[in-house]
This record gives sequence, structure tokens and C-alpha cells, in this order.
Amino acid sequence: MMKTIAIINGPNLDVLEKRDSSLYGGMSFDIIKEKLTKEFNDLDIIFFQSNVEGEICSFINSKSDEIDGLIINPGAFTHSSIALRDCLNLLKVPVIEVHLSNISSRENFRKINLTTSIAKGYISGFKEYSYHAACYLLNKILN
Repeated sequence: MMKTIAIINGPNLDVLEKRDSSLYGGMSFDIIKEKLTKEFNDLDIIFFQSNVEGEICSFINSKSDEIDGLIINPGAFTHSSIALRDCLNLLKVPVIEVHLSNISSRENFRKINLTTSIAKGYISGFKEYSYHAACYLLNKILN
């Protein structure tokens, strides 16, 4: 039976192609979505992006009984959102956190990761391939 996963993106990931490509890669998220959908055609993938913390929490809460796993790139909310942390903590499915840039090699304020400890694991620094790695691993975990 096909597993359903959600991939959620936080703030500024809707304008990925305008961001520093040396940190975030050179692809728009639309291209990343297309590649993920093709490569992981054995997964039913629901994509969601918002720059609004509450919208992300509402989406997670509304889909919690419909998904088998979650991949999330909380963006800057990783470092600031207790609300998102609490929301993720309610999930009964595996969560993998991804970051396009290597957050541990960046500014000191990015070393505070409020959401990361809720995840089964996290992938950071592989640009668009962070999502590919997360899909691969989540698929293995679910099967």
C-alpha cells in the first residue's frame, strides 16, 4: 500500500531561487518537487509551504491522521518556534527535519534548534539533495 508523506517548507522557501545559491542550491522548489515526485513515485507526497508559523501548525494538525510520515524544513522557525516544536511533538508518525544549508557552520543564532530534537533525525547541508535523502530514509523507515 502506498504511503502518504507530507513535505512542509517554512519561511522564504517559496523564493528559493532568489536566495544565495552557494548556501541553498540553484533550484526552485517547484523543480525540487518535480524531481521528488518522479524519483519517489511509490510515495504519495503532499507539499505545503507557508511563511506563517500558525498556518504550518494548522496544516500539520489537520493532516496528522492522514499521513504516514513528515519531512519538514522549518527554515528560520527551527531557531525560534516553540509553537512549531509543540505541534511536531504531538505527531505519532516519523518526522525528518531537513535544511538546505549546513546550519551548524553558519551564524551562532542558527545553532539553537528548537525543532530538531523532536525529529527522528535531521539532514543538513546537501542543498536540494537534503530532500532526496529525507525521502529515501523516510521511505525505508515506513517500509
